[in-house]
Amino acid sequence: MLEGGPQGEPKPGRTLVSGAVKGIGGTATLEIVTEEGAASKKTQTVPDHSTAMRWVFEHLALPSQIEAVGHRVVHGGERFSQSVVIDDTVLTEIEALSELAPLHNPASLAGILGAREVLGSTVPMVAVFDTAFHHTLPPAARIYALPHELAARHQIRRYGFHGTAHASLVAGYAAFTGSTLEKDRLITLQLGNGCSVTAIAGGKSVETSMGFTPLEGLVMGTRSGDLDPSIVSYLAQREKVDASEVERWLNEQSGLLGVSGRTNDMRELEAAAQAHDERAALAIELFCYRARKYIGAYLAVLGGADAIVFGGGIGENSPEIRGRICAGMEWCGLLLDVERNKATVHLPPGSAARISQDAAALAVYVVADDEESWIARETVRCLHLKE
Repeated sequence: MLEGGPQGEPKPGRTLVSGAVKGIGGTATLEIVTEEGAASKKTQTVPDHSTAMRWVFEHLALPSQIEAVGHRVVHGGERFSQSVVIDDTVLTEIEALSELAPLHNPASLAGILGAREVLGSTVPMVAVFDTAFHHTLPPAARIYALPHELAARHQIRRYGFHGTAHASLVAGYAAFTGSTLEKDRLITLQLGNGCSVTAIAGGKSVETSMGFTPLEGLVMGTRSGDLDPSIVSYLAQREKVDASEVERWLNEQSGLLGVSGRTNDMRELEAAAQAHDERAALAIELFCYRARKYIGAYLAVLGGADAIVFGGGIGENSPEIRGRICAGMEWCGLLLDVERNKATVHLPPGSAARISQDAAALAVYVVADDEESWIARETVRCLHLKE
């Protein structure tokens, strides 16, 4: 539903229903929550994203009331620096970019086509790219120190990901503090199964931890994050496997799962560490150390910061992890309020809370990121510009 905004500009209305399809590729579940809080859960075999999209629309049974659809697309490459209205040319370009994001863009494309099958081609749709938020990275943060011609020929650069999440965190911070963002320097941490950190100046991304792929940067649930690239060829030779198999290990068997040897779920690791599991404790220590290391680097990039903003499943709901990441950073004016931090969990989507002391020079906030609303806003903005 679209409502009138300032000067007649439309804006998204309230959230009438939310939900997700989980387990695509086998027996999947569709979880739906209405505005009133009523929840439903259905199960069926869902072989692909196109089928999942049709299942969602069948359950909602409201196709005639849908005015527009926004789709999150992971990779926009060099081509897409902002969200765009989808037409056949855009679809072709998203498909071509699957070479850079083979695990993500084909699924996004299938979802778009599935929505078109149900709604027809007359309902406008918008692609909101995860990489678009990071198109403002300056050259020094964007390029790798590779031979220029080689990098250009193969489109190798630091693209950054989680753009919709970081944009949502910035929007939540601005709404909570009343800031216009014009002069604010922020460090946003999106911590979940996938993790990234971004340095933001004046509302724009100027540095981010993920690079050519989402593998670079922080320790994640199953991804290694930063490592010496020579490890790939070394392991391929020693284990007598292709480099692609090593890359799979780095994406699917590393991170918290690889170090702990038991799980990528931070809640389970915290419980195991309390029960004196040394590998679980080491995994948590490494996770927090890497995040703190990036915060220090981004303080240097920004020349100091006004606030650190935590989001994502871990960032929003683990006071212990937030506390450990921030520990020992009093030198830069970061002073957590222990009770505020402990009490801040399970915030409503889009809401925020301050967890630092009032007198702290470097404020710390938790924002319950709301990517769905951000995508809705971007969809409305694109359609309004097209009018």
